Order: sequence, then structure tokens, then C-alpha cells
Amino acid sequence: MLKHIVMWELKDYAEDNSKTENAMIMKGMLEALRDMIPEIEKIEVGININPSKSAYDVVLYSEFRDKARFTLYLNHPDHLDVAEFVGKISKNRIVVDYMV
Repeated sequence: MLKHIVMWELKDYAEDNSKTENAMIMKGMLEALRDMIPEIEKIEVGININPSKSAYDVVLYSEFRDKARFTLYLNHPDHLDVAEFVGKISKNRIVVDYMV
């Protein structure tokens, strides 16, 4: 099982939306991938509620059966569309991928 965790710090304003609006749009787009990309075993998206300055704004937790299915997800056109939008609204990103 491959686990994929990503956290983003969003711009205060981007694509004609506030950070809060973009976080909600992003959450909806990421969660919709579950119905579009069969390789996703599990997906969970959270919007931060911690007021700390070191906290990120949005987190993605997802699971894939193996590296091959994860690669299919990464290159899937629907994922690439979401990634393009996320790239426009985020100012920082960290990621961890690991096998269990």
C-alpha cells in the first residue's frame, strides 16, 4: 500500500477567490477525483482549523494499492487538471509518499 500525503499553504487571494473560498473549491475538486480515477483506494481532504502560523491550509491523504497505480493517478488527465488549479492558488507545498 502506498500512502500519499500533501499539504498546501494557499495564497491569500488567487483566481478571483479568497484563501477560504479556494480551500473549499480545492477540497471539492480533490474529493471528486475518487469517482474519476479508479486507482484511488482512499482519499481524504481536510481544511486546517489550527490558527498557528506554522500550520498549512489544506491536507490531502490518499492511498493506492501500489506504485504503478499511484503513477497512473499522477498522470491521469483529471488529476493534472486539479494540479493545475492548485498550482495557481498555492504558495507552498510539502509531500510525503511511503509504502506500508
